[in-house]
Order: sequence, then structure tokens, then C-alpha cells
Amino acid sequence: MEEGESHVHQATAFCTVRSGRRQEDRLDRQKVAHFLREAEKNRRQIEKLEKERTLTALCRKNAWTDVTEELEEYEKTLEKESTAQKLNLQKQLMKIHNGVKKFQRYLTDVKPTPELIERLKEIMSEVEGSINALKEEQRLRFEEYLKEERTCRQEVIAYEKKIENWSLHVKSNPKLPAASALKTNPTNRDLPAEVKALEDFLQKTGGLHGGWDQFDHQTFLRVWMKHSGQSSYRKEAKLFLPGKTHEEIQQHENWHRELLHLQDEKREAIRRWKTGKDHERQTRIQTQEEMEEAQNKERKVKSLAEQQQTEEERMEVARRLEEWKKDRKRKEEEEEKQKLAEEIHRRRQEKEERRRQLEVKLALEEHLRLRREEVEEQERRKREKEQREREEKQREATKVIKSLSERDLHKVEAKLHERQLREKEEEERQKRITAKLKEKMDGHVNRDPSRLIRPTKGWEERMKHTGPSGEGPMLQIFHRAIPSWRQGL
Repeated sequence: MEEGESHVHQATAFCTVRSGRRQEDRLDRQKVAHFLREAEKNRRQIEKLEKERTLTALCRKNAWTDVTEELEEYEKTLEKESTAQKLNLQKQLMKIHNGVKKFQRYLTDVKPTPELIERLKEIMSEVEGSINALKEEQRLRFEEYLKEERTCRQEVIAYEKKIENWSLHVKSNPKLPAASALKTNPTNRDLPAEVKALEDFLQKTGGLHGGWDQFDHQTFLRVWMKHSGQSSYRKEAKLFLPGKTHEEIQQHENWHRELLHLQDEKREAIRRWKTGKDHERQTRIQTQEEMEEAQNKERKVKSLAEQQQTEEERMEVARRLEEWKKDRKRKEEEEEKQKLAEEIHRRRQEKEERRRQLEVKLALEEHLRLRREEVEEQERRKREKEQREREEKQREATKVIKSLSERDLHKVEAKLHERQLREKEEEERQKRITAKLKEKMDGHVNRDPSRLIRPTKGWEERMKHTGPSGEGPMLQIFHRAIPSWRQGL
């Protein structure tokens, strides 16, 4: 009884664990399905945005050739980066997949040994490290993408504000373009004079485009560079810039020449600054080398001082080292004895455990044998009982079938007798009808052949009213008379 209850408890626990695992597997499958749906949705959104971007670029390519070329180059760079990232991600995923497959191969058809467990731990550590490295790399990459997205959003907002301000009229100075409303950055005080001069010039004259629109400024630069800055460019520039006067073009040219001059001075100042930095770096490196040389000299002096130790100190160190070696050897011998005693104790326990398991196995086999014999005896009794029931039912069915057959036979004989009686009554009725007809038809009738061409009574009555010509109203239609021999039938 107690063994049966223990088996029931074990089966209940197994069912509970199995249902919990099924619940976890179902939740995992739901999460995977949700992730795949989101990935497919994002992929479709990306394809839609790429199509819209391609169509927009094709529509504006004729008027913005210089901008579209830059966009195409940037797009190619992004595609190369995306391809490289995909390849790297595929390599990392393949590495994780191979590690998991390797772990599964070690788990199939092997005996658990300490070496195998250590190997499995190493594989699990490698797989876990690869997964954590992939997660960290993806997290850093997504943070970088978020930063770029925020930067792009800010730039888009700035361009939208600029487009909204296009409707405002720009007031220009007759000599120089209008100054921008930018505020002076307080950190510019530490910059070189050339850099500050260029920034002040750009702030006062309207930025990098000199107060002009970007498209007009790019058109001016294209024509100006085509003529290498010669005065012959003005006629062509006037053709491409119909909204600008000759004075405005001349002022923009002066502004551009001043900008180039200040940029050259800025580059020269940057070059001098880099030269100074290089000189400082070389001086710092030389100072560091001198310090390292001094440290090396100091270490050599210390090493010489250490080499001049007395003979007694070296002997003391050798004696202590020998004592330490003896102590270590003694401890190793004690540890070896302890390990041997533990190994003997472990083997005894394993032997006792195997003996106990063998006894349990024999008892379980005996229990299963008795249970199997009991089950076979119950099945044999059940089969005999079912056989007796089938024979009893067959005998009852035979009796019922016999009684039903006799009843059906009586019914068939009764129906046959009844049909014979009806046929006999029908024959007698037909005989009576035939006798009556013969009685009526037995009268003698004289034949009169002239009756066939003689006018009937109806025709004679009709001829009375119409006359010999056949004209006159027909007031009544007479039907043929019924012969006397047919009357009464």
C-alpha cells in the first residue's frame, strides 16, 4: 500500500513538472512569435521608407545634382557599414550556434564523468560569454544609433525653422550683407586671433553663405570656379542668378575673397599651433626619457646594494627555504594519506550503494513479476467471463431468431391465405359482371344498312329552320341522340 502511494506521489510530481515545462515552452513560443511579428513589421516599414526615399531622390535629381551625389555616396557608405555589421552578426550567431550544438553532442550517449562536466562547464562559459558580448555590442550600437537619431532630429528641426523663415525679407546693407543674429560664444576668447577673426566675420556677414540662400551661393561658387575667379564670370552668374543685381554679385565676390583670405590665415594659424604642439610633445617625450633613465640608474644602484648582502643572510634564507620544503613535503604526505583514506571510504560507499541498488532492483523485479502474474490471472478470468457471456448471449440470440422466424412464417402464411381469398373474391366479382353484361347484350337487333346515310333527327330539325339555301339564324344546336341499345348502360 505504501509503495503504491509513493508511486502515485511520484507520478503526480512528474505531471506537475511536465505541465510547468509545457507552460514555460508555450510562453517562450509566444515571445518568439511576437518578436518575429515585430521584426517582419519593421522590415516592411524599412522597405516602404527606402522606396519613398528612392522616388524622392529621382524626382529631385535634375535640380539638385550636387546634393544627390553626396547623398548617393553617403548611402553607399551606409550600405557597406550595414553589410559589414550583418556579416559580423552572422558570424557571432554562428559561433553561438556551434557552441550550443557542441554542448548537445557532448550530452548525447555519454557517461557523466568529472572531465566531461568540466568540459561542459567550459563550453557553457564560452557560449555565455559570446552571448553577453553580443548583447553588449548590440546595446552600444543601439545607443550610438539613438544618439545619431537625436542629432538628425535636431538638424531636421533646424532646417524646418529655416524653411519657415524663408518667407521673411532679409534686410541687407548697401555695402555688406546683413549680419546674422548669432550670439558670441564665450569660449572663443581662448581661440587664436585668426580663428576668432574668421568666426566674427562669418557672424557679421550672414554665415557660411554670406547672407545668400544655399542654392544661390552654390550656383555662384560653381560659376566662379568655372572661370577661376576672373571677371568674365559675372555675365554667366547674372544668367544663373536673375534675382541678383551686379552690385550684389560684386559684394558677394568681395565677401568670398575675404572669406578665402581669412580661411588661409586660419589654416596657417592651425599649422603653427600643430607645430607648437609637436614641439611640446617632443619636449615631454625627452623629459620622460630622462626621468626613465634616472629611474634605471636608481634601480641599478638598488640591485647592487641587494647583491652585497652578507653570507649569513643568504645561509639563513637557505635554511628557511629548506625548512619550508620539508614542511611542505610533510603536508603533501599527510594530504596524500587523507586523500587515500577518502578514496577507500568513497569506494566502500559506492560498493554499499551498488549492493543496496541491486537489492532494490531484485525486490522491484519480484514485485513486478508478482504484479504481472496477478494481472495475467485477472485478464484470464476476465476473458473466461466474457467468453461465457458471449456464449449465453449467442444462445439467447438463437432462441430469439428462431421465435422471430416462426412468427414471420406464420405472418407470411396468413398474408398468402388472405391474398388467395382476395383473388378468389375478385374472380367471382368479374364473373358476376360478365354475366350481367351477357344478359343485356343477348337481345336480337335487326340490321338496317340504310341507317348510315339517313339524316338524323337533329339534322332534320335544323333543315326545317334554315330552308333549302342553308341561310338563316341557328337558334339551337341539337346533339346526337343516344341509341336505344346504349341507353341504360
